[in-house]
Amino acid sequence: MKKFIMAAVGGTLAGIILTTQVAAPLLAQEADKKVNVYEQLDLFGDIFERIRAQYVEEVDEGDLIKAAINGMLTSLDPHSSYLSPDDANDMRVQTRGEFGGLGIEVTQEEGFVKVVSPIDGTPADEAGIEAGDFITHVDGESILGLALDGAVEMMRGPVGSEIIVTIVREGEAEPFDVSIIRDTIKLTAVRSRAEGQTVVLRVTTFNDQTTPNLEEKLAKEVEELGGMDNVNGFVIDLRNNPGGLLTQAIRVSDAFLEKGEIVSTRGRDPADGDRFNATPGDLAMGKPVVVLINGGSASASEIVAGALQDHRRAIVIGTKSFGKGSVQTVMPLRSNGAMRLTTARYYTPSGRSIQALGVSPDIIVEQPRRAPEAEDEAEKESISRRNRSESDLRGSLDNDSLTEDEIRQIEADREKAKRAAQLRDDDYQLAYAIDILKGLSALGSDK
Repeated sequence: MKKFIMAAVGGTLAGIILTTQVAAPLLAQEADKKVNVYEQLDLFGDIFERIRAQYVEEVDEGDLIKAAINGMLTSLDPHSSYLSPDDANDMRVQTRGEFGGLGIEVTQEEGFVKVVSPIDGTPADEAGIEAGDFITHVDGESILGLALDGAVEMMRGPVGSEIIVTIVREGEAEPFDVSIIRDTIKLTAVRSRAEGQTVVLRVTTFNDQTTPNLEEKLAKEVEELGGMDNVNGFVIDLRNNPGGLLTQAIRVSDAFLEKGEIVSTRGRDPADGDRFNATPGDLAMGKPVVVLINGGSASASEIVAGALQDHRRAIVIGTKSFGKGSVQTVMPLRSNGAMRLTTARYYTPSGRSIQALGVSPDIIVEQPRRAPEAEDEAEKESISRRNRSESDLRGSLDNDSLTEDEIRQIEADREKAKRAAQLRDDDYQLAYAIDILKGLSALGSDK
């Protein structure tokens, strides 16, 4: 028995010695890491002092430190950055829906400033800026190599002032200049209209106004159509929507889902992950939904499209979305500044990350470029002749087989068909979405 006790104690002692032997190198490595960090910080201090004392021109110490902080953050990914007190205040104002500027959302791609999307009805949109454009110069000055915040700063200016941006666009042989007049940007988060029996909800951004606007506009359009029985479906247009607040993306998705996961976020520590689920209630009351996306649909837009697609609640139509699948947390700092730091990736209900991949539409529909208008009167006359019919001929016979009411109905149907044809010319993707809903409605009425 004594031998057994001694063996057991011996084993315990050996275990302690072994643990100490294993832990010691780990502790030493951790200590070395700390020493290395302090050495790097000392190096930073040395360089800062050398610049301050010996640079060819006198420098602003505050600007140096701010640039160093921003450089540290922007080296992580395109969406992490330092926000000065003014920038932090601008961001808070933007989430409320009104601010000054051009009306474009930009990112940085391999050192180039890339347009994520122009915002509807803003100076940039009216000037013809498109998603995917690259901005190379501002007022003739190159912005290549500038940090994103620096490039954005160059594009800022007083409301009413002019800015010339040089654009490189796929399909264009040469860069070209675009003149834009800066203005106060008043974002209307949701616009709505009825196209026949289809309610079109154009969601331009995800700010504090988005969900209340969506609910209000949807109810208004349904009421004007005479109730939900007269609605064949809904189009949620997220094209060129650069995103915004995660909370609003969740609420918009929830508005069309009865249950199930909407989105999950996962950070470096698994314990920090979040999962957001839908609550009962569907604003569309089960009517078919089509979501429109394109390369300018990013972030919060992709959350909505991915959630409705995974739950088979909507058919997603258009082209592949932008592919921003990361979550930024804005952390207040002293002196009223802030730090925007990427803290998590988000995942659609099926568990897919869209980071760098985007949401792929169920049906790919390209938006054709506008055909050039007829250039001269002769060409316009030729088109007019091709569109003439029997009724345009002088002295043509009347149709005596129809009543006046029947003729009026035919003319009304013809006008409706003309409007549909015009919509295909104006916005082919939207026309395609509406045709899908008409087809689904026709199938449902045959049951």
